[in-house]
Amino acid sequence: MIQTPQLGIIMILPAMILALLGPVAASAAETPARPNIVLVMADDQGWGDTGYNGHPELKTPNLDQLAASGLRLDRFYTAHFNCSPTRASVMTGRHPHRMGTFGPGAPIRAQELTVAKVLQAAGYATGHFGKWHLNGKNGDRNTKAMPGRAILASDPLSPGRMGFDEWVSADNFFDLDPVLGRNGVPEKFHGDGSDVVTDEALKFIRKQAAASKPFHAVVWFGNPHVPHEALPADKALYAALPEKDQNYYGEITGIDRNVGKLRGALRELKAAENTLLWYCSDNGGAAGPKSTGDLRGHKGTLWEGGVRVPGLVEWPARIPKPCVSAMPCSTLDIYPTVLAATGAAAKNQVQPLDGINLLPLFDRQMTERGKALGFWAHAGRPDAHATWLDWPYKLHTHAADSRDKQGRKGGKGGQVAPVLLYDVSKDPKETTDLAAQQPERVAQMKAALETWKASVEKSLAGADYGAQPVNPIPPPRKQRKK
Repeated sequence: MIQTPQLGIIMILPAMILALLGPVAASAAETPARPNIVLVMADDQGWGDTGYNGHPELKTPNLDQLAASGLRLDRFYTAHFNCSPTRASVMTGRHPHRMGTFGPGAPIRAQELTVAKVLQAAGYATGHFGKWHLNGKNGDRNTKAMPGRAILASDPLSPGRMGFDEWVSADNFFDLDPVLGRNGVPEKFHGDGSDVVTDEALKFIRKQAAASKPFHAVVWFGNPHVPHEALPADKALYAALPEKDQNYYGEITGIDRNVGKLRGALRELKAAENTLLWYCSDNGGAAGPKSTGDLRGHKGTLWEGGVRVPGLVEWPARIPKPCVSAMPCSTLDIYPTVLAATGAAAKNQVQPLDGINLLPLFDRQMTERGKALGFWAHAGRPDAHATWLDWPYKLHTHAADSRDKQGRKGGKGGQVAPVLLYDVSKDPKETTDLAAQQPERVAQMKAALETWKASVEKSLAGADYGAQPVNPIPPPRKQRKK
C-alpha cells in the first residue's frame, strides 16, 4: 500500500499503482551509479517520537520535512528490541542472534561481513561516527550514568577492524561533552553529542566530496538514551513542560537539528541528488506511551512498541517524488538494499541473509514484502518470547507482557497466553487475539517460526562460517529471582 502525501490518496491495487507510477519506475534505469550512502540512527527514539507521527509536543521540523519529501516507511521494524542486536543487523543484513549478539553490549562476531567491509572493498571511503556498541563493551559501569567510552585502536572489534577507514566512536551512548575515540585515540569534545558526531561526519563527507570519491558515512547518535541532558537552548523550546520532558524532547530536537545539518550540507556540496540517506532508531521507545505512539509494549519487548520505529529514506535520484509505504520493512533490509544500490559485490557472503533488497519499493514496483520477519528475544531459549510477522498477521509465542494478571498496563511479571495472533494492519495495538478463530493459520505460522528459529540456532553454532574459528559467545544472563 502506497500513499502520496500531497494528494492524501491511498492506492491499494498493485496493478493500479504500476499503471499510475510506471514513468517513475522507469527512471530507475537512469539512476547514476555508485550513490553515496549515509546511515543515520537514533538511540531509543520511539515510533511516536516525531512530529510527523503526531506527537502532541515534540518539534521535529527537519525529520518532518524528510518524511514529506522522501520515502516514509510507516511499518519500519528493528531486528530486535535492544541496541547492539539491531546495530548488528544493520551491518550484516542478518538476524543478530545468528552471530551471538543477544543484547546490549554483546559483541558482533569478527567473521561477519559488514556493509562497511563490502563498500570499502568496492572503493568507497567509509567512516563511522558516534555510538558503536558492537565491540562487547557496555560503557563504564564505574559511573552512575554509565556513559560510553572511547574505542581504542587495540580493540579487536573496533569500527576500524570492521571496515571503516575513519571513525570517531564510543562503545555506548553519550551525551554532552563526550570523550570519543578518533581512530582509536581518545579525544575530549565539547557540546551536544549529536552536534559533535555530525560535525565529524561532515568533515569526512566534505573531504570525500572534494576528492570526488563515493562515501559511506554511518552516523549513530547517542541520544535520546538515558540519562537525558539537553542543551539549554533545546530545552527552552519546551519550557512549559516538566524538566524531564524538556531534557528528553530537547535531545530529540538536537538530533533533528543535525539531520537538517546533514541534509543541508549534502545540498551545499551538490551531493544530495545521488546520496541514499536512511534514518531510523535502534529500538522502540522507552519514555512512555507518547514515545511509542501508544503502541503496546516498549523498548525491551517484542510488542509493536518495542520494535516499530521511525523509518525514512531519501535518495532524489531514485526517489524523485515523496511517497508513504505501509509495507513492513526492517533494519535487516539496509544491508542488501545498499549493496544492490551501489552494485558492490560481497565476496564470500555469509549466509543466510534475513533482509531483502528494497530497491523495487524505492521504484514503486513493490507492494508486498514476500518474506516474513522473525523476532526472538533470545536465541537458544525455547521459552523466550518470539514473534513471526507474516503480513498482515503477527504471531506471538511465549509472550511476556508488561501487564498484571488483570490485563492492566504497568504490571510486573504478567504472563499471557502461550500463542497469540493479531492482524496488525487493523489492530496495530495488538489488543484482539485471533488465535482461537484461526487455528490453521496459527499452526502454519508457528511451524514457519520454528523452522526459522532452528536456522538461527544453526548459525549461532558457527555453521555459517565453514571451517573458520568462531568467537566465544557470552553465556546468557542469569535470570533475576522473582
